[in-house]
Amino acid sequence: MTDTLPDTDTSTGLSSAEAGTRLQQYGANEIAEKTTHPLRKLLGYLWGPIPWMIEAAAILSAVAQDWPDFFIIFAMLVINAGVAFWQEHKADNAIALLKQKLATRARVLRDGHWQDLPARGLVPGDIVHVKPGDVVPADICLLKGADLSVDQSALTGESLPADKTLGELAYSGSIVRSGEMNAQVQATGMNTYFGKTAALVESAGNLSHFQQAVLKIGNYLIVATLVLVAVVLVAGWLRNEPLLETLTFSLILTVAAIPVALPAVLSVTLAVGATVLSKGGAIVSRLAAIEELAGMDILCSDKTGTLTQNRLTLGDVVALNGSQRDDILQLAALASEAESNDAIDSAVFAALGAQPVRGNVTRFTPFDPVHKLTQAEAELDGRTLAVAKGAPQAILSWAAASDNVREQVAAQVDVLAASGYRTLAVAEKDAQGNGRVAGLLPLYDPPREDSADTISRLQQLGIAVKMITGDHIAIAKQIAGRLGLGQRFATAEDVFSGTEAPDAAQVLKQDGYAQVFPEHKFRIVKTLQSSNHLVGMTGDGVNDAPALRQADVGIAVSGASDAARAAADLVLTDPGLGVIRGAVEESRRIFERMNAYAIFRIAETIRVLLFMTLSILVFEFYPVTAVMIVLLALLNDFPIMMIAYDNARPALKPVRWDMPRVLTMASILGVLGVVSSFTVFWLAQSVWQLPEAQVQTLIFLKLLVAGHMTLYLTRNSGYFWDKPWPSMKLFFTTEATQVLGTLAAVYGWFVEPIGWPLALMVWGYAFIWFLFNNMVKRRILRLFHHEDQASASHGCCS
Repeated sequence: MTDTLPDTDTSTGLSSAEAGTRLQQYGANEIAEKTTHPLRKLLGYLWGPIPWMIEAAAILSAVAQDWPDFFIIFAMLVINAGVAFWQEHKADNAIALLKQKLATRARVLRDGHWQDLPARGLVPGDIVHVKPGDVVPADICLLKGADLSVDQSALTGESLPADKTLGELAYSGSIVRSGEMNAQVQATGMNTYFGKTAALVESAGNLSHFQQAVLKIGNYLIVATLVLVAVVLVAGWLRNEPLLETLTFSLILTVAAIPVALPAVLSVTLAVGATVLSKGGAIVSRLAAIEELAGMDILCSDKTGTLTQNRLTLGDVVALNGSQRDDILQLAALASEAESNDAIDSAVFAALGAQPVRGNVTRFTPFDPVHKLTQAEAELDGRTLAVAKGAPQAILSWAAASDNVREQVAAQVDVLAASGYRTLAVAEKDAQGNGRVAGLLPLYDPPREDSADTISRLQQLGIAVKMITGDHIAIAKQIAGRLGLGQRFATAEDVFSGTEAPDAAQVLKQDGYAQVFPEHKFRIVKTLQSSNHLVGMTGDGVNDAPALRQADVGIAVSGASDAARAAADLVLTDPGLGVIRGAVEESRRIFERMNAYAIFRIAETIRVLLFMTLSILVFEFYPVTAVMIVLLALLNDFPIMMIAYDNARPALKPVRWDMPRVLTMASILGVLGVVSSFTVFWLAQSVWQLPEAQVQTLIFLKLLVAGHMTLYLTRNSGYFWDKPWPSMKLFFTTEATQVLGTLAAVYGWFVEPIGWPLALMVWGYAFIWFLFNNMVKRRILRLFHHEDQASASHGCCS
């Protein structure tokens, strides 16, 4: 708690000037995060197993007084650190911008006007308004309004919501389940209950399936590299070669073979993808969800507001118990708020037209998602009465309706639902508490214009779209027919009738689920996941949060509550499902880029490390010098970073990480590279009989040019000339580093010069092998395709 606060005028709130003064005094309303100084972060890239190896190699070169090698190795260390730092810095900035877009806002009374302001700008003494779905923005003292029910399980561990009345405190970070209140801010930021007691642990979050697979590849390559380098060291020792030279070479070889750029490539690719998604109206709150989105094969979508326009219009009012249309609308208007901008309330007032509301409301209780109705106490035509409107089942219970009325209402609801109407009931109670159901309000929410096309496109992308709605099953089927969805619908009660877990196959075969309560959404998602499906779930309300958190990809739709946004992996800023389609396609492009990098990295390691190890063991010849390895590693780093910006074609089906196929493709390409390297080695040494130093330069140039060409092989599944062509960033960076390496070989920069004839011969030789490797790659992919077809055929027949 803060010190005793000066009184704040609850009718005008604080002035902007006073709020600014208090902001200086108390600080921003945010939990302090641990930040690292950029210089310290940069120096961090010089500390770790990989930098240690490079530093050790530099020290050994200095001890041997091999100053050219020393300066080149030192340059590699600095450039590696600089490139990684800069790319990570750009990634951090991109994520920071996305977080700003997701920043929580609060309804605040300032200068006599209610305003929506960033929650971080709240100060003690501010007057705020909270409603269902809001995350309480600070520790607040409740002043005026309907009692709150708040979920503070994240703070106190209590599983049940806590009731809060006037004068009580509601804590920052808790979620309003029901009720609306004006309140005064008592404490902000680190002075709140949450700030004082929550253990702030910074974590990178759970690794996605794809990140785990790529990191496993990295670990595999590290182990393989260390084993082969150990063999080189032992061979050098047995041959009595100078220990210092052998050790330096081995360290440099290790650095060149181990995927040093792996973390940076992952971070940059995901951050660049997240930025692209944000421009398309989808803000990523958990980066790893991008990869889960690429593999998502089931999307459970809300109906209202997502598949439909959420623009309700009132049909012909159904009168019950002798009521008249105008009387029913007057009762409905009393249980509505004109200033709330609620879709149902707006439809009621639109139906009233120019007629004034005759009654006077003395107490109003907003819609409660638990009881599914809105209530008011009012004076109407000289009578004191209570009025309610809401779901028919809830209103029938509220009014204690007779069995005859219940049957009559149920029959009317079925008739209206068959025509696509969602029905609300209106009822009243007199001063003695006697209830009477006055009538029914048929409401229709037309489908969004783009929904049918979007669903069709998602189905073409291999994603089964399942409608989730709280509406009657007849309404669900009617809307589904308009959208091109199937007619296999079940009610949540039918699927989850007992305490036992539902049959996953039964849940999976449905095209949608009707009369669903929030707790059912969670169980639907969990059941679908049990059948090895990656499930996406859309939601907007506070009660959707558990299902959004459980889903592999939780998607908060446009206009979602703070609680839903906080639980979601993807927050949509534009309405409808069209944004999700774009996000799926972009996530699959990101997956393709990562797949290309994984195959390239494994193939390169096999090609370089196996060739060098066999050359040393079999021919007792070092095919390249330590400086050449350093140059290779440096010139490889720049094109690799550009993979994040490459053009890629999204897969037509959900993608999953397939380790055996990646390893097969990479191993074959790697071994072919070893064969081509030994061929040019034999030509240079035995046929052309070049001096040893020129042989090494020739092999260096071949490894560089052929290695960069491998990037063009792994980036798509077709021929290298197929569209989409490489991005300009990838193409120009790749070609620039190839040309730079060629100039170094021709003119003897740090290596023995070989001249233009031999250099051009190497380019031609590498390109011939490139064409051959492309044909081999296509053949392997065809075998994989036939294998998939055989598996599918077997699956159908079994």
